[in-house]
Amino acid sequence: MGKIKKYPPVKLIIGFIFKDAGLYGKTKKILEKLFGEIDFESETLPFRHTDYYEKEFGRDLKRAFIAFRKPIHPEYLSEIKIVTNRLEEKLSSRGLRRINIDPGYLDSAKLVLASTKDYMHRIYLNKGIFAEITLFYQDKTFKPWEWTYPDYRSREYIMIFNKIRELYTAQAKE
Repeated sequence: MGKIKKYPPVKLIIGFIFKDAGLYGKTKKILEKLFGEIDFESETLPFRHTDYYEKEFGRDLKRAFIAFRKPIHPEYLSEIKIVTNRLEEKLSSRGLRRINIDPGYLDSAKLVLASTKDYMHRIYLNKGIFAEITLFYQDKTFKPWEWTYPDYRSREYIMIFNKIRELYTAQAKE
């Protein structure tokens, strides 16, 4: 029988899809009040991997990622997803979202994203929230699974998550 151990804290990350840079800035400030200091922010990238969001947000979408200095316990991921969904609703206009806010966490071995949608590779957490291991770390880099979203497979995104992992491992040693 294995011995039950306490799982170490993980690094909260949030991905955004948006059109309005001002709204993105406002959303970051709200999230910083909720989750603490942001210690990583990616450059803003064009989001061209799917047209899934165009009906709701329009064209010429952008993507960015942030990470927070204060570690979280992974069991809080479902609560964080509920908070970010409520924030999306609050920032909506005429029943349409204006920003997509996707929380997840990163540790030394994987990137986990939260979702409200079930599928064969997702595990139910609670309160209608599922978790998906989107990337795994092997041979000094993150790698995708067969189900990993096309944008998360890109070299640009992998480089971002490798940088966040470097921050996480350095902070875990402190």
